[in-house]
Amino acid sequence: MNDAGMGEMSDSQGIIGPILFLDRAEGEHVHLAALFITPKGVRPAAIRVGAAEAPAGLLAEYRDMDIHRARFTLPQGPAEYRWNGQDYPVCADLRGDARLGFVSCNGEETGDMEREGSERNVMWARLRAEHAQTPLALLLHGGDQVYADEVTHGHPLTEQWPDDLAENPTGLDDLHQHLREQFLERYAALYAAPDFAWLAARVPSLMQWDDHDICDGWGSLRDEVTGSAIGRTLFAAAREAFLIFQAAAVDGDLPPRFADPQGHHLGWAIRAPGLRILAPDLRSERDRHRIMGPGGWAFMQGQLPLEQGEQCLVMSSVPLLGPRLSLLETLMMIVPRMQKYEDDLRDQWQSHAHRAEWRRMLELMVKLGHAGRDVVVVSGEIHLATRAIMPLDDGRMLHQLVASGIAHRAPPKGWARFLGLLASLGEAPLAGRPITIGRIPGQKGRYVAQRNYLILARRRDEWLASWRLEDSGQSPDLVL
Repeated sequence: MNDAGMGEMSDSQGIIGPILFLDRAEGEHVHLAALFITPKGVRPAAIRVGAAEAPAGLLAEYRDMDIHRARFTLPQGPAEYRWNGQDYPVCADLRGDARLGFVSCNGEETGDMEREGSERNVMWARLRAEHAQTPLALLLHGGDQVYADEVTHGHPLTEQWPDDLAENPTGLDDLHQHLREQFLERYAALYAAPDFAWLAARVPSLMQWDDHDICDGWGSLRDEVTGSAIGRTLFAAAREAFLIFQAAAVDGDLPPRFADPQGHHLGWAIRAPGLRILAPDLRSERDRHRIMGPGGWAFMQGQLPLEQGEQCLVMSSVPLLGPRLSLLETLMMIVPRMQKYEDDLRDQWQSHAHRAEWRRMLELMVKLGHAGRDVVVVSGEIHLATRAIMPLDDGRMLHQLVASGIAHRAPPKGWARFLGLLASLGEAPLAGRPITIGRIPGQKGRYVAQRNYLILARRRDEWLASWRLEDSGQSPDLVL
């Protein structure tokens, strides 16, 4: 761990942080929250902006750790704040030219806590170096910020999760405490990683959760599993952890970007001049039969059409445009030894179970695009890099950009080739609007099996996308 990476933790009594989150952008200012994870009883120093001071208040308590949050405001454009004797530059300017980073899948299902740091976080190191050279205004996290699949280990009620669950369990309070501590352990380890810590103290984040932030396949598992007392206890602990560690918030105190102050769904929106970022919640109301519930759909249907020239970025943790995965899903249902992967395909918009909802969301994208620019969807989840397009109206396009994952190792190249072959069959859930799986500039195949992240850049009035691929390096710009 180099000295610069240790800067966020040195001389701070073991404090992890500050970790910045964007609460809202308004006028000439951005409103930020800074999260701190501290040893029990340790209170972090206040954030200072010029002569103003923003003290950190207690947000949540754990057995050996406390969570604190400070809220403060910075002008858009080059600015800085001071904490613990160190100045932190921030360039969260969304009014003109801007660069946004997009990452997803920050971990792996098994043994993630034991991985060697420099191998695990090589792409975080590259993103850190890139920001140091050309600053990012925001960092978008598109799901699976943590891989919490192993939080169920170590407690008798969940040791066999999701199988063999007690019908009338006792000790749910003890399970809840166990799960809280397990979520804390994972978030603390991730947020203390040197390159992430350095970035998170200088670039405000916006995060959207996916299944691994809860457990593998949450919402696509059997209803009797997720709806059980044990399942609801797991969801409650994961949801609390999401609010604390991915939004610096708790129930009853959500930032104004969240559409539902009560948090029945956790969709949010950010608007700035010429830019709208939408993040529907694809997990809170989900079950095997639907992706979003009434709250999530009301949020999306309530979106006004884009203004003239307005660019819309939609975060869909699961890719909205993809190949005909329903064929593969059918095959898996037929072949018994492949049925263990059925939950993974049921998670997709293209699943037989969700096809009507898929069309409904695509129709919303068509309506949203009226008068504005092309609509851009950014997604993670599949551990590959790819892109796709679907025509909207009046020559506009729906772009799907997939960057996944920043830490999850890539699947075999044969899987990428197979998906490319599947994509050649074509797909058109909306009549007259065929989906085309394209190629990332500079790549021969439609899917790239390398760890990666994405940079979105606005230059004058033009939006560009470029992937950073572990082996291939930086892709040529794609004009959106």
